[in-house]
Amino acid sequence: WIGSWHRPDISSPNGERHGSSGVCLTSDGDIVLVGGDNIPWEFPDGRPEGEEDWWATLEGEVFEVSCSSVEEATLRGFIRIECVRLPQKGLVRIRSLWEAMVSVHPWVPQHEITRRLVVPSYEALERVEFGRVLGPIYRRWFHEATGYVDTNPS
Repeated sequence: WIGSWHRPDISSPNGERHGSSGVCLTSDGDIVLVGGDNIPWEFPDGRPEGEEDWWATLEGEVFEVSCSSVEEATLRGFIRIECVRLPQKGLVRIRSLWEAMVSVHPWVPQHEITRRLVVPSYEALERVEFGRVLGPIYRRWFHEATGYVDTNPS
Protein backbone atom coordinates (compact mmCIF):
# COMPACT_ATOMS: atom_id res chain seq x y z
CA TRP A 1 0.00 0.00 0.00
CA ILE A 2 1.07 3.56 -0.72
CA GLY A 3 -0.57 6.33 1.29
CA SER A 4 -0.89 10.05 0.59
CA TRP A 5 -2.35 13.04 2.42
CA HIS A 6 -4.89 15.31 0.71
CA ARG A 7 -5.94 18.73 1.95
CA PRO A 8 -9.55 19.26 3.06
CA ASP A 9 -10.07 22.45 1.05
CA ILE A 10 -10.20 20.59 -2.26
CA SER A 11 -12.60 17.81 -3.21
CA SER A 12 -11.86 14.34 -1.91
CA PRO A 13 -9.58 12.23 -4.09
CA ASN A 14 -11.09 9.59 -6.35
CA GLY A 15 -11.44 6.10 -4.94
CA GLU A 16 -13.66 3.84 -2.86
CA ARG A 17 -15.08 5.66 0.17
CA HIS A 18 -13.56 3.67 3.01
CA GLY A 19 -14.88 5.60 5.98
CA SER A 20 -14.21 8.37 8.45
CA SER A 21 -11.85 8.62 11.44
CA GLY A 22 -11.85 11.12 14.27
CA VAL A 23 -9.30 12.48 16.70
CA CYS A 24 -12.02 12.86 19.33
CA LEU A 25 -11.41 15.53 21.97
CA THR A 26 -13.37 16.03 25.18
CA SER A 27 -14.14 19.46 26.64
CA ASP A 28 -11.08 18.92 28.90
CA GLY A 29 -8.84 18.41 25.86
CA ASP A 30 -8.40 14.69 26.42
CA ILE A 31 -8.46 12.16 23.58
CA VAL A 32 -10.85 9.19 23.21
CA LEU A 33 -9.25 5.91 22.09
CA VAL A 34 -10.91 2.56 21.41
CA GLY A 35 -9.64 -0.99 21.05
CA GLY A 36 -10.60 -4.61 21.20
CA ASP A 37 -9.27 -7.94 22.40
CA ASN A 38 -7.10 -8.25 19.27
CA ILE A 39 -7.31 -4.60 18.19
CA PRO A 40 -4.65 -2.13 19.40
CA TRP A 41 -5.66 1.32 20.66
CA GLU A 42 -6.86 3.55 17.81
CA PHE A 43 -8.95 6.62 17.10
CA PRO A 44 -12.67 5.99 16.62
CA ASP A 45 -13.46 5.21 13.00
CA GLY A 46 -15.64 3.16 10.74
CA ARG A 47 -16.99 2.55 7.28
CA PRO A 48 -20.02 4.15 5.66
CA GLU A 49 -23.40 2.49 5.70
CA GLY A 50 -25.19 2.80 2.38
CA GLU A 51 -24.86 6.23 0.82
CA GLU A 52 -24.11 8.22 3.98
CA ASP A 53 -21.66 11.11 3.55
CA TRP A 54 -18.34 11.61 5.34
CA TRP A 55 -19.94 13.54 8.25
CA ALA A 56 -22.72 11.01 8.80
CA THR A 57 -20.17 8.18 8.84
CA LEU A 58 -18.06 10.03 11.42
CA GLU A 59 -21.04 10.83 13.63
CA GLY A 60 -22.50 7.32 13.50
CA GLU A 61 -19.25 5.41 13.93
CA VAL A 62 -17.94 7.57 16.78
CA PHE A 63 -21.18 6.95 18.65
CA GLU A 64 -21.17 3.22 17.87
CA VAL A 65 -17.54 2.46 18.72
CA SER A 66 -16.85 4.94 21.55
CA CYS A 67 -20.26 5.80 23.06
CA SER A 68 -19.53 9.47 22.36
CA SER A 69 -21.58 12.10 20.56
CA VAL A 70 -19.94 14.40 18.02
CA GLU A 71 -20.84 17.97 19.03
CA GLU A 72 -18.84 19.65 16.25
CA ALA A 73 -16.16 18.55 13.83
CA THR A 74 -13.62 19.97 11.41
CA LEU A 75 -12.47 18.03 8.38
CA ARG A 76 -8.65 17.95 8.56
CA GLY A 77 -7.97 16.03 5.35
CA PHE A 78 -8.20 12.79 3.43
CA ILE A 79 -5.92 9.82 3.24
CA ARG A 80 -5.69 7.99 -0.07
CA ILE A 81 -4.24 4.50 -0.06
CA GLU A 82 -3.51 2.49 -3.18
CA CYS A 83 -2.61 -1.19 -3.33
CA VAL A 84 0.49 -1.74 -5.46
CA ARG A 85 0.62 -5.57 -5.44
CA LEU A 86 -1.65 -8.37 -6.52
CA PRO A 87 -4.31 -9.52 -5.83
CA GLN A 88 -5.74 -6.03 -5.13
CA LYS A 89 -3.30 -4.03 -7.25
CA GLY A 90 -4.86 -0.72 -8.30
CA LEU A 91 -7.51 -0.69 -5.55
CA VAL A 92 -7.79 2.86 -4.16
CA ARG A 93 -9.48 3.65 -0.85
CA ILE A 94 -10.22 7.07 0.65
CA ARG A 95 -10.79 7.90 4.33
CA SER A 96 -11.78 11.28 5.75
CA LEU A 97 -9.82 12.47 8.80
CA TRP A 98 -11.54 14.72 11.33
CA GLU A 99 -11.00 16.69 14.51
CA ALA A 100 -14.14 16.12 16.58
CA MET A 101 -15.32 17.67 19.83
CA VAL A 102 -17.27 14.96 21.63
CA SER A 103 -19.41 14.33 24.69
CA VAL A 104 -18.51 11.01 26.29
CA HIS A 105 -21.40 8.83 27.51
CA PRO A 106 -21.40 5.76 29.76
CA TRP A 107 -19.46 2.89 28.18
CA VAL A 108 -21.55 0.17 26.56
CA PRO A 109 -19.20 -1.91 24.37
CA GLN A 110 -20.50 -3.14 21.03
CA HIS A 111 -19.24 -5.55 18.38
CA GLU A 112 -15.44 -5.99 18.21
CA ILE A 113 -14.66 -2.82 20.22
CA THR A 114 -14.38 -3.91 23.86
CA ARG A 115 -12.26 -1.14 25.40
CA ARG A 116 -12.38 2.67 25.63
CA LEU A 117 -9.82 5.00 27.13
CA VAL A 118 -9.82 8.79 27.62
CA VAL A 119 -6.26 10.12 27.92
CA PRO A 120 -4.16 13.29 27.53
CA SER A 121 -2.71 14.02 24.05
CA TYR A 122 0.81 12.87 24.88
CA GLU A 123 -0.49 9.55 26.19
CA ALA A 124 -2.68 9.00 23.12
CA LEU A 125 0.42 9.21 20.94
CA GLU A 126 2.19 6.69 23.16
CA ARG A 127 -0.67 4.18 22.91
CA VAL A 128 -1.77 4.36 19.26
CA GLU A 129 0.14 2.21 16.79
CA PHE A 130 0.40 4.31 13.63
CA GLY A 131 2.30 1.85 11.49
CA ARG A 132 5.23 2.39 9.17
CA VAL A 133 3.36 3.26 5.96
CA LEU A 134 0.66 5.59 7.30
CA GLY A 135 2.39 6.80 10.48
CA PRO A 136 3.61 10.15 9.11
CA ILE A 137 0.14 10.97 7.75
CA TYR A 138 -1.60 10.04 11.00
CA ARG A 139 0.91 12.05 13.03
CA ARG A 140 0.25 15.10 10.82
CA TRP A 141 -3.50 14.63 11.28
CA PHE A 142 -3.08 14.32 15.05
CA HIS A 143 -0.94 17.47 15.15
CA GLU A 144 -3.44 19.46 13.05
CA ALA A 145 -6.33 18.28 15.22
CA THR A 146 -4.72 18.91 18.61
CA GLY A 147 -1.77 21.25 18.10
CA TYR A 148 0.30 18.72 20.05
CA VAL A 149 3.81 18.23 18.71
CA ASP A 150 5.33 14.80 19.19
CA THR A 151 8.95 15.31 20.22
CA ASN A 152 9.79 11.62 19.98
CA PRO A 153 8.20 10.16 16.81
CA SER A 154 8.93 6.45 16.32
